[in-house]
Amino acid sequence: MSERRPIEYWLSDMDGVLVHEGRPVPGAEEFIRRLSASGRPFLVLTNNSIYTPRDLSARLATVGLVVPPEFIWTSALATARFLSDQRPEGSAYVIGEAGLTTALHEVGYVLTDLDPEYVVLGETRTYSFSQLTKAIRLIERGARFIATNPDPVGPSPEGSLPACGAVAAMITKATGVDPYFVGKPNPLMMRTALNVVGGHSERTAMIGDRMDTDVVAGVEAGLQTILVLSGVTRKEEVERFPFRPSRVLPSIAEVIDLVE
Repeated sequence: MSERRPIEYWLSDMDGVLVHEGRPVPGAEEFIRRLSASGRPFLVLTNNSIYTPRDLSARLATVGLVVPPEFIWTSALATARFLSDQRPEGSAYVIGEAGLTTALHEVGYVLTDLDPEYVVLGETRTYSFSQLTKAIRLIERGARFIATNPDPVGPSPEGSLPACGAVAAMITKATGVDPYFVGKPNPLMMRTALNVVGGHSERTAMIGDRMDTDVVAGVEAGLQTILVLSGVTRKEEVERFPFRPSRVLPSIAEVIDLVE
């Protein structure tokens, strides 16, 4: 790999990097502490649009990770930023929870099922048939289709749950309309995160545990990429992809010394 400039800005995925199955990954607490002490700008990124940054900050605090809400960037926030840039103070029919509805309210969007400009699909634990029917009919009438993230399944203590990507596929099958996914692996999420921290791509690193979301989005955004093997991706799987991370490390514990 070509020599890269020193890392001044940090972006990190949450699940599989800092926490795994509800517990902190060893080294995560020290990594956050080191970043905070260094003064380096950073954001924790997640495709999960269910929770607000304040909610996620509180959840992380319960496992010993001190991450203020302003250091958390969700696909819901990225979606709200995107829509505000595209059509300021527009209208949307939203399927999702507080993380998404709050983000859209904060950028001045009206949430309505009366001739909305957009149908916005996010994550929820309670997808309902009536909501999906309403979304399909609104899209058929001309509403633009946006989805927060393409993840097909999400984890739960009982096993996999259908997630935003799977539900979006059902709506697409019914309408023939593909959604625009804002979250990873869309590099748009990385670029909006860079704007939030005021970073430059050549001096920013993205840490993730997935080649097909975190790493590819970082590569396409021109960032340095660090794959940690504490989550989804195994070491032997890396060579199957046509792109490579800048570094492959066992876990976040080995990233600590990279923070200057």
